[in-house]
Amino acid sequence: MLATLCLLGFGTVSANTDNPIPAVADQWRFEVTPYLWAPGIKGTMDFDNGLARSADFSSSNVLSNLKSGGMIAAEAHYGKWGIMGDLVSATLQNSGSIPVAGGAATVADKITLQQTILTGAATYTFVNTKNTYMDGLLGVRAIDVTATLNVNLVGTPDKETISKTTSTVDPIIGAKGRYRIADSSWYVPFYGDIGSGGGTTNVTWQAMVGVGKSFGKLIDASLTYRALYYDMKAGGVLQKTTMQGPQLAITFKF
Repeated sequence: MLATLCLLGFGTVSANTDNPIPAVADQWRFEVTPYLWAPGIKGTMDFDNGLARSADFSSSNVLSNLKSGGMIAAEAHYGKWGIMGDLVSATLQNSGSIPVAGGAATVADKITLQQTILTGAATYTFVNTKNTYMDGLLGVRAIDVTATLNVNLVGTPDKETISKTTSTVDPIIGAKGRYRIADSSWYVPFYGDIGSGGGTTNVTWQAMVGVGKSFGKLIDASLTYRALYYDMKAGGVLQKTTMQGPQLAITFKF
């Protein structure tokens, strides 16, 4: 949704080859951005039997809880028009235990969260000055999320597994861009969107801001803070759930 979607610095026709502001022209420009986002996740997971279980993955341990995943974004522009896409796919797992019966027994649980988030949008450049670049965007965000809760009474064969999947596609509207810092190769990337109406989602939004630097015409790098929020209707897996944390990205421009 998406820090990396704001890494728009393509080579410009300028004496300063490290200029982070893209040049809008009637020719194609592209970028591909692999990145690592380590969000903390806080919210409530709603299961089929009405059981609600709080989720609390901190940014500090999300990498140790990451079982598999991949994150990448890409953009293509011609003149003021463009298209963009961003993919986040990850499986997180967290385990814990709760003493019961005055400590005479222990209930162990394990939460597994599998999610794929895909954002796609058409863009149009509204601002392209010496120090500022901004696109408006209109598109959709799709999410497929499965939450699984495994519970067992330690030392006994008693166990139970509860799993629930929700898939939804929501229209979004927003803006993204960057602001050049003091005529230098440093810049402030920013992104924001909001959406709803996918049938399952009450509201979803995404926001990002940080700092970046251009290294010539071919590479940008940025460190940002990114947040993604979902509030799903009754029956949806994610109830008022926020994913937020640092993101490190490298953009290849051509």
